[in-house]
Amino acid sequence: MTAYAMGELTIHNKDWMEEYTHKIGPLLKKHGGEVVAKGQPSLLEGKRPLPHVAICIAFPNSDAAKGWYNDPENQALVKLRQSGADFELRLVESGV
Repeated sequence: MTAYAMGELTIHNKDWMEEYTHKIGPLLKKHGGEVVAKGQPSLLEGKRPLPHVAICIAFPNSDAAKGWYNDPENQALVKLRQSGADFELRLVESGV
């Protein structure tokens, strides 16, 4: 069952972005991940402040998504990202 990692990124500084952007794509592909949506979100309903960027990454299943997230290479990128941004990440399996 397809699993989606859905993230919301609030950027505080861009010092980390070049290195992160260069490395994250190949790492996603290694685990079968594909970015299916990325951009600045707009509000349809609710009151929570919007992040600067929202992203949705499709994986073949939740095990692949968890494998990507827990990969030591990704954990190094998590620390890099946290040096300049706040990130909320959720995992949802397609129930459709």
